Amino acid sequence: MTKTEKKIIKEIRKEAQGFPKGFVVSIADEVAKTLARMPRFKRSKRKPSAGWQTKKKKIDNPIFLDTSAIIDGRIFDIIALGVFTGTIVILESILSELKHIADSQDMVKRVRGRKGLEMLEKLKKGKRNRFLVLQDLEDSKSKEVDEKLILSAKNNKGRIITCDYSLEKKALIGGVLAININTLANHLKITAVPGEALHISVLHKGKEITQGVGYLDDGTMLVIENASDDLGKTVDVVVSRVIQTTAGRILFAKKI
Repeated sequence: MTKTEKKIIKEIRKEAQGFPKGFVVSIADEVAKTLARMPRFKRSKRKPSAGWQTKKKKIDNPIFLDTSAIIDGRIFDIIALGVFTGTIVILESILSELKHIADSQDMVKRVRGRKGLEMLEKLKKGKRNRFLVLQDLEDSKSKEVDEKLILSAKNNKGRIITCDYSLEKKALIGGVLAININTLANHLKITAVPGEALHISVLHKGKEITQGVGYLDDGTMLVIENASDDLGKTVDVVVSRVIQTTAGRILFAKKI
């Protein structure tokens, strides 16, 4: 019996003075049995520290944007189409880097940086995707921006959208899925096969003096043999071969 329980029994006996002794003992015994059957809870001795916080809230399907993807701009059109669903996440270090570009002395960089900030503001106000600015991880303060991005994406089980080939490979090595907008664009280009007939405008000369060059609607280059005299004209051609390069596909064709 605990000290509290003994105190309760003592108080009952004190208040019951004047009643028959056997009656008092009986009541005290019943109270003691009831207290014995009640569950006992131990008081926790652990005290929360000054920096104690609740469990971190999980981010719903996080998509981390890299600076290169933001200033490139195509990602915002893709998001507007509804291709990506989830939470668009911008690290504070990425935002700082973007602001630095927006304040650059180089006019091209300054315009791209400011345009990127404008598009982020528009995305934040939109209703299609949730938008979140996330603090860098404490243990990544001294690391480069790319490393901070990879660590944060890995910690939150997210994906990275970038136009940076090196970042794409670093992320994949680190176990984080990285989608390169340039690679995505190449995969979405029109697929032409040898023997396919096309109707195309000859825009300029090729590397060889007899070649003419035109472009498909998606920007794929088409090199046409013996078409240097057809500049500004639209000709019928047949694809003879397709070459895949790191920059994308190049088609070679002959006039029909």
